[in-house]
Amino acid sequence: MNSQIMILSLTAASLGFIHTLLGPDHYLPFVVLSKARKWNYPKTVWITILCGIGHVGSSVLIGFIGIALGIAVSKLQYLESARGNIAGWLFIVFGLLYGIWGLKRSLRGHQHTHFHFHRGGKGHSHTHDHQSGHLHPHIKHAEGSDTEITKYKNLTPWILFTIFVFGPCEPLIPLVMFPASQHNMAGVVWVTSVFGLITILTMTSLVVLMAFGVKFLHFQKLEKYTHALAGATIFLSGMAIQFLGL
Repeated sequence: MNSQIMILSLTAASLGFIHTLLGPDHYLPFVVLSKARKWNYPKTVWITILCGIGHVGSSVLIGFIGIALGIAVSKLQYLESARGNIAGWLFIVFGLLYGIWGLKRSLRGHQHTHFHFHRGGKGHSHTHDHQSGHLHPHIKHAEGSDTEITKYKNLTPWILFTIFVFGPCEPLIPLVMFPASQHNMAGVVWVTSVFGLITILTMTSLVVLMAFGVKFLHFQKLEKYTHALAGATIFLSGMAIQFLGL
């Protein structure tokens, strides 16, 4: 490995770390959704890694296509900027919709009335709080509800993945263009790998550390609003991307 590639590698590692650290969208959505969805650590980690691969991989693909077609760096950076704009709005929309859904879900959880009918036409009704631990044998309803909740739980990681595919890695494009201009494809692959590895490792480390810290925070009065708060956090992350350039 020559000195130029070594310098580029160190630069790629530094930029991958700083790029991730300064972008709250790289870790906050995973932390708040892990808390709201009650994901365990392995699930949180693999979802973060999957989204990180989509995030880096999409920029790598665009960079390699640009190299193959001889597209100028400025045009590729313009494309990355446009993708960043899309990703920002996707975070805003997803956070807003998720927050509204979470707020409606928490408000529905205050009280509701059940009507029970027994043989002989007799029946009774009662009102209770969902948080009170009340159990009743509505088997079919429970199964349908569990199926619906499971469907949304399974869908959420893929929504995140789709958003991260649109999210650009702006610093990567200029980094790979120098070894590409020297027709050093091994250098391109190496610099790309260093940047991608550091980015994903930083994402995962921050998510695990913050998720671990959140476990010790107990806000019993706000517990039922975790989904709404998660949506608000994602929404604000999108706003930070879109209007603060983070």
